[in-house]
Amino acid sequence: MVEDALVIFTPSGKRGRVAKGTSVLEAARKLGVDLDSVCGGRGICSKCQITPGYGDFPKHGVKVAEDALSAFNAVEERYDRVRGLKPGRRLGCQACIQGDVVLDVPPESQVHKQVIRKSASERVMEMDAAVRLCLVDVAEPDMHVPTGDFERLAAALEEAFGIKGLQVDIEVLSKLQSVLRKGKWQVTCAIWQDGGAPRLVGLFPGLRETPVYGLAIDLGSTTIAGHLVELGAGAVLASSGLMNPQIRFGEDLMSRVSYAMMNKGGDVEMTAAVRAALGDLTQALAEEAGVSADEIVETVIVCNPVMHHLVLGIDPVELGQAPFALAHSGSVTVPARTLGMPIAPGAMTYLLPLIAGHVGADAAAVALSESPETRDDLSLIVDVGTNAEILLGNKTRVLACSSPTGPAFEGAQISSGQRAAPGAIERIEINPETREPRFRIIGNEHWSDEPDFGTPQITGICGSGIIEAVAEMRMAGILDASGLIGSAEQVGTPRCVATGRTHEYVIYDGRPDGPRITVTQGDIRAIQLAKSALYAGARLLMDEMGVDRVDRVVLAGAFGAHISAKHAMVLGMIPDAPLSQVSSAGNAAGTGARMALCSVAARRAIEAQVRRIHKVETAIEPRFQEHFVAANAMPHASDPFPELSKIVTLPDVSFNTGGDEGRGARRRRTRG
Repeated sequence: MVEDALVIFTPSGKRGRVAKGTSVLEAARKLGVDLDSVCGGRGICSKCQITPGYGDFPKHGVKVAEDALSAFNAVEERYDRVRGLKPGRRLGCQACIQGDVVLDVPPESQVHKQVIRKSASERVMEMDAAVRLCLVDVAEPDMHVPTGDFERLAAALEEAFGIKGLQVDIEVLSKLQSVLRKGKWQVTCAIWQDGGAPRLVGLFPGLRETPVYGLAIDLGSTTIAGHLVELGAGAVLASSGLMNPQIRFGEDLMSRVSYAMMNKGGDVEMTAAVRAALGDLTQALAEEAGVSADEIVETVIVCNPVMHHLVLGIDPVELGQAPFALAHSGSVTVPARTLGMPIAPGAMTYLLPLIAGHVGADAAAVALSESPETRDDLSLIVDVGTNAEILLGNKTRVLACSSPTGPAFEGAQISSGQRAAPGAIERIEINPETREPRFRIIGNEHWSDEPDFGTPQITGICGSGIIEAVAEMRMAGILDASGLIGSAEQVGTPRCVATGRTHEYVIYDGRPDGPRITVTQGDIRAIQLAKSALYAGARLLMDEMGVDRVDRVVLAGAFGAHISAKHAMVLGMIPDAPLSQVSSAGNAAGTGARMALCSVAARRAIEAQVRRIHKVETAIEPRFQEHFVAANAMPHASDPFPELSKIVTLPDVSFNTGGDEGRGARRRRTRG
């Protein structure tokens, strides 16, 4: 009778008894330990390396003898000679357990590798991708055994990896025979499995030593952002973005729904446009990373409900009227080719679940990234964009809503507005005494009043710049609480110029060769409408939660990462809170998309979480309009901002002269 040996794996701490003579790889599989293997235990891939520990281990109550593992065999010796093993390392598929032993699994040998990701927020993320690589030797054709190449490949995968019921698309099948023969009947298979039957989504001749890749895409109504991710360690190799071409059908979501309602085939036009953009973005990312599109084997997309329906080719007309019925609210998995993605022929695309109504998969991705349900403190998370998604919650409860802010925050509908690009004003300060501005532009680290600023090309003002400009105008007394710009006489600066019955503030006048960048009364109104919708949505959730204050505010979205918390609060974009508790999460929706791309467990977690999130519909809630009107003032008509008042004293000015510009203006500073 074969004796059993105690085996303890670190860092997982998993332990158990196995028969002596069992390979380390077999023991790991039996005990559910994360020990990687691509070659099926033939000592070729080196993914299963482990480091045995010898001597006394009081913590584990075990003493490990020098002969606890079998001696180096010929396979290990060959591998060490040709490719090299780190000192003390063994191949888990070759080393066999002969006695009680403690085995360390290094990070590079773990299936669920932990990596630090810093693009959106610093965090540790487990790798648990839906795609894994498997190296197999396939039996060559035999006239006496009339089976197809695919059947023999499937049999090899089942024998080596226990993969049963393998599925394959015709596009992959059409390449199978040439790849098998090029690899001399040894191939690396990319196997995708996310529930249901496993699928062959990629095929490479011989041993593929490099990982395959995936795309995480945040499909916004104004911009589309994508990240090309290495599925071995989760590293982002390339990031890029482009404008959503659907803007030509309408800048906001409801105008696009209207376009589909009013124009036969309008939804088909918009679907074709966005799919073409996804194709362009994919090619740009592949070129930037220097990889072949055939090596991209999966994509994950997050988006709002209207974009979700349009990219899938579903008419969004029902989302234009109550009760805002979704065609499908759960997660969706489709072949990438159906979305026109120019990647590996068998690649799959996963779309996160929608929460409800106009709260979509992008909000679900933010919830996945920020996890408010795990915190004791009450978090308000705002994903700022053309359509703002807002989450409020803690361990007790999580609420969500969508608020139609429009494109003003992204520089659209602004007279001198533009997208964030070199030359755009992104930061601005206005001297409260002289009313003179100074600014910084994207691509230049110096302020405009510094000698090193030089004579760069100034092109316009982007979203973060217009936010700061309006807030600085309010703090400098150029703008009153109602949003009116004062005249040159009222304010005391010639930069306030009359334009008909209103005024504009001149930030930069580069004429005759350069642009004239101003903030007009129309710009102020556009910002007021956007910020009021944002604030009203947040207040609606706070009403539902039964609170007047929140513990922390998180600004999400690529735009949210560049917003100054102080300026946002001066405008009244967000509820009052200590500035130390207002932070940026970067593109949290994109972060959530990457998490879902890298982890099947993350997909299951957010699929469960969205069913627990309570959605509040702003479009039919009467209190939304009340909050919206009150939020038109800067920062607010009635809500107190005690934390803001600790750091900023807003001038008490009014420029509403009832048509007589010379009278009625009052200007005084509040006490304190």
